[in-house]
Amino acid sequence: MKVLVTGGAGYIGVVLCEQLLNAGHHVRVLDRLYWGRVPLRQFADRIEVVQADVRDVPAEVFDGIDAVAHLAGLSNDPTAEFNTKANWEMNATATEQLAHACKKYGIKRLTFGSSASIYDGLGDDIFDETAPVSPRGAYSCSKHAAEAALLAAAGKDFAPVILRQGTVYGYSTRMRLDLVVNTFIKDALLRGALYLHGGGWMYRPLVDITDVAAAHVRCLEAPAELVGGEIFNVVHDNFQIRELAMLVTGSLSLIGRHARLENAPVPAINRNYRCSNRKLQDRIGFSPGVTVLESIEKIISNLPVDDPTQLSHPRYYNIGWMTLLDEVVAEQNGFASVWETARR
Repeated sequence: MKVLVTGGAGYIGVVLCEQLLNAGHHVRVLDRLYWGRVPLRQFADRIEVVQADVRDVPAEVFDGIDAVAHLAGLSNDPTAEFNTKANWEMNATATEQLAHACKKYGIKRLTFGSSASIYDGLGDDIFDETAPVSPRGAYSCSKHAAEAALLAAAGKDFAPVILRQGTVYGYSTRMRLDLVVNTFIKDALLRGALYLHGGGWMYRPLVDITDVAAAHVRCLEAPAELVGGEIFNVVHDNFQIRELAMLVTGSLSLIGRHARLENAPVPAINRNYRCSNRKLQDRIGFSPGVTVLESIEKIISNLPVDDPTQLSHPRYYNIGWMTLLDEVVAEQNGFASVWETARR
């Protein structure tokens, strides 16, 4: 297949591109390239790259495309809340437009990177895809609206697959250090402390980035009648935040790096939810298998452990990097925001 990966230069996108190439597929990346082309350099000669905004996709991008893996958009609560208008345009409206484009150009297969944060606030249970969700916050609401648009467009000529990804962690060449496991490793190395907001008693469904990418590949390759028009959770296991902190400190102690655990105030957005991966396993036989410990080891082996000050660079943090870009663009464009000039 020739697969269009929107957001292909992003945190999950670069891992997915590599897996698609290794599986024998051809890849075209659509990305605004806010983080540049460096994350793609290890396979740059094997892919096509189109620099464009997902809100305004050139028609020629769809030429020869057999399937779409849709990852583009704002990807966490801080960036979504920073500019709710841009968040809605990128995560909800652009997804609906992409569905219409796929139908127009005869592209039947699409996977969508949604979020398990949609389950937040439902209570103390382990939720499956039938749960009556009521998302909170700009980010999860926009993802839910995108899901609804894809399901409304589904039919014989269009088989979208919605993947509600758990809290993702793990190493990527477009590394992020604003995700719970990754953040703990950074804080341990940089500050010698892990901060447990609210004591860290809340639960999160966790999944390694390589398993997330693999889920997209498996669903793109699976028979459309098995996965089309369906929602699947993508989760390895559910962990309390304090459990993750203990796994990180234990792993780092093996290389002589020690960190203390400290209680911290409950954050403004305090997510607490669990969900099940059973449907994905039952339907196509896929269950995420990379453990937190395995992922921690890979992250540590790829970070500058001997000079952790590098980990404070804003490029590792979505809201930090986007805010910095906003300041630069404002100076260059008469104070026009990067969020509004993204399509120019």
